[in-house]
Amino acid sequence: MATETTSLIVRKAAEPDIPQLAEFILPFVDDRKLLPRTLTELRDLLDSFFVAEYEGRIVGCAALEIYSWKLAEVRSLAVAPDMQGLGIGQKLVQACVDRARAENILEVMAITSADSFFMNCGFNYTLPGEKRALFIQTREL
Repeated sequence: MATETTSLIVRKAAEPDIPQLAEFILPFVDDRKLLPRTLTELRDLLDSFFVAEYEGRIVGCAALEIYSWKLAEVRSLAVAPDMQGLGIGQKLVQACVDRARAENILEVMAITSADSFFMNCGFNYTLPGEKRALFIQTREL
């Protein structure tokens, strides 16, 4: 496990990243933590993705899916197991939030099983005025 991340770069994903990004997310797809993405889907979603790069390899990714001027979602957040606990996930989430601010998006949400992680990034269960998100599942994955 790396102990410091001084050579870590968080940046927008680029076309040359697609093959490595596809390979990077495979174990997370196999563990059912991320949805599968074809190379074509990754290419189509490229503008949404950020990657964390450490010593030339992708060690994390996240995407900001913008639904409207009002709402965006942090999606596809993953950090390599040997790089977890170093703040990489927080940097990726911050890159997404920063992009949302730059785009004047009003709210950013995250659907997650890692509540405490997102709460440490500033997310909460409610928005001002006690607004909450409610869900219903219409089919099994």
